[in-house]
Parts: sequence; C-alpha cells; structure tokens
Amino acid sequence: MRNRFILFVLAVFFMACLVWPQDLALKGGTVLTVTKGIIENGTVVIRDGMIVGVGQDIPIPAGMRVIDVTGKYVMPGIIDSHSHIALTDINEATDPVTPQIWMREALEPSSDSIKKTLAGGVTMVKTMHGSANVIGGVNVTIKLKYGDRIENMIVKDTRQQIKMALGENPKRLYGSKGRIPSTRMGNAFVMRNAFLKAKEYKEKWDAYEKQKAEGKKGLKPPEKDLKMETLKMVLEKKLGIDCHVYRADEIVWIINFCKEWDIDLLQLSHCIDGYKVPDILADAGVCYGGWIDWWGFKEEAYDGCPYGFEIMHKAGVRIVINSDSADECRYLYLNAAKVLKYNDIPEEEVLKMITLNPAYAVEMEHKAGSIEKGKDGDIAVFDKYPLDSTSKCLMTIIEGKVYFDYSKESITAEGVGYE
Repeated sequence: MRNRFILFVLAVFFMACLVWPQDLALKGGTVLTVTKGIIENGTVVIRDGMIVGVGQDIPIPAGMRVIDVTGKYVMPGIIDSHSHIALTDINEATDPVTPQIWMREALEPSSDSIKKTLAGGVTMVKTMHGSANVIGGVNVTIKLKYGDRIENMIVKDTRQQIKMALGENPKRLYGSKGRIPSTRMGNAFVMRNAFLKAKEYKEKWDAYEKQKAEGKKGLKPPEKDLKMETLKMVLEKKLGIDCHVYRADEIVWIINFCKEWDIDLLQLSHCIDGYKVPDILADAGVCYGGWIDWWGFKEEAYDGCPYGFEIMHKAGVRIVINSDSADECRYLYLNAAKVLKYNDIPEEEVLKMITLNPAYAVEMEHKAGSIEKGKDGDIAVFDKYPLDSTSKCLMTIIEGKVYFDYSKESITAEGVGYE
C-alpha cells in the first residue's frame, strides 16, 4: 500500500508539472514587444503563465527561475493561423458538406510535427480540415504543449472556426466522382444550399425553444442533425469562418456571401489575389492569410505576386503569413524576412504578420501576439534579430514553460530530436 501511495503521489506531481503554468524571468535580452517598441537589456517576468512585468530594471521575485538571454532577441511566440500539423487525418473527402466533423477528434499530442514546429518559435496554431470540401470540418486552435493532454492543448477562450473552400480543390475532387460540385457555380450552389437548410433547421429549433419557454405542453423537439447543428452555430456566431480561396472574383464573392448571411468571416487563406482587391479586404476587416512566394503550382495560383504585400499593407489589410505545411511552419520567421526583400514595409509591421495579426485571425489578440502585461507568457528567443536570414530559434516558451531548448535538442534535416 505504501508503494502504491508513493506511485500515486509521483503521478500526480508529474501531471501537475504538465498542466500548471510556470514562473519564469527572461533577463538581459533585446525585447521586441511588437506593440510597444524595442526594449534593450530588457526583462520579461512570467508568473502563473502570464506576463506580469516587461521593461528595464523590472524586479524579479525571489526564488523565480531566471534565464539569462543577454545578447539574444526575445519576441512574442509565433502564431500560425493556417496549419495541418498534429492531426492523424485532414480531409473527410466523402461529401462536399461535412461541418459535423471536428478536427479536435484527430489531434495527436505526441506528433513529431509539434516538436519540429516548436523549433521555429511557434507557440500556437490553428490546425485545420483540408480544402477538399466546400464546407469542411471545424478547425481547432491549440497551444503546442507537446505530449500534454488534448484538453490542455486546446485554446478555451476563443471561438473555433469552420473551414470552407472555393475554387479548384472541391470542384476537381467531386467533379472527378461525377457529382456536384464540378464547377465554380456548383461550389456556390452547394454552400448556399447548405446554409439555406441550416436556416430552416435553426428556425424550427428557435420556434420549439420559444414555445417551451412559454410553458407550452406536449411539445416534440425537432430531430437533431449534427451537420445542421454545426451550421446553426455558425449562424449564431458561435463559430467563425476560415475560407480557402485564391482568385479575386471569389474573394469578393465569399465576402459578400458572408455579409448576406451575417456570418463571421475571419480569415481568407491562400488568398493569392488579395492584392487585386485590397480595399475590399480592408473594408471587410478580414485577415489576408497567405504566402510571400508560393505561386504557379496550379491555375488559380498563377498570379501570385510578392510585391502585393505592400499594396495590401498600404490599403490597411491585416496581413498574416501562413504555412499550410508541416515543414514551413517552423520557418515562418524566415518567410516574414522575405517580405522585406520585395516590399517597403516597416520591420515591426512585418513582425506583426507572424505574431499579432494571426492572433487577430484566431481571436486571441487579447492574450497573445505581443509582449505586454496581462498576456500569456508565450515567448520565442532567437540568437539574432528574427528577420535576419541567418537567425535561429534558441528557445520556445508557452505560458512560462520551456517546450523547446536548442541547447538540449539535436537538429537534423528531418527535424528535431532528443540527443
């Protein structure tokens, strides 16, 4: 019995170490706050997983773990608002409308892709359903707490987002099966028809709930439909939307569609033609999500233009650099650096494209994306200025806990492994 008790205590202690946020101070580095300038020889204090102090000569509580980052650069944890890492499956490619699919059901906390991504200073991702379906599954925003419980990885204080897709992918897949959609017109019909059915479903349930609240007896509830239940959540603004779209005409179409249905479009992903309609993107307040130099890999991607970032920035578009790749995810800071090669955009604004802007895209700007008091202690430490093409990430910290330490890992062409 004594041995069992000892084992129980050790197990509880081990799980507490996984779950509990940490207390930590980073001292002596160049702090890139993103929103409040650069602090030389700065200190960042994290208590209970939250930033409680930022600046020079900040007092550090006695007994707190201190990491000397003199000569290093400290920036907010990088955020990827379009990823497919840590999933065992991505596409439920059996029907063009599958909102009943929730990607949290396919999360793999011990996936190697999480370790590799941590090596690039990334602390949070929205990992997503693929683009096979016009309406895909519900994506999930997670902190990259490698090996932790799924419920501890999923970000609780934000709306999750449903994946939608226009253009070549759904029409090619279902057209090859001889079913709708096989054209862009088919894509539009499938999306509109699904929301029309969801509206009718919601009206039935609203009427039932109203009669029930009024005390009416003998009521029979409408039949539950999980597909419609999820779309009902979109109509009720309990879920946001991320739509895969390339062409300018379809960018305008999906913005107008979401306005028509009064549903919340938060990000347009792979939005290669965004620079052609920057005023429309800016007026809609939707985030541009894309790449600096991916283009030409299919017809609708032929017009990719790295100089378009400056056009969109001047128009007031909130630009987000995405990976859409298990490999590129750990190089987001280098992809941000490429922006400077082609565009005259202030460096702080470029840093926002991988920190604060994607925080907006996942509705976590109140907790992440900059180094400020009251935000989560999600930090990346680099050996050089992060937009230097020769820089590397030395440490990735989530809520005060070090999840990646370059000095204790071996880095190979295949990724990150333990020495």
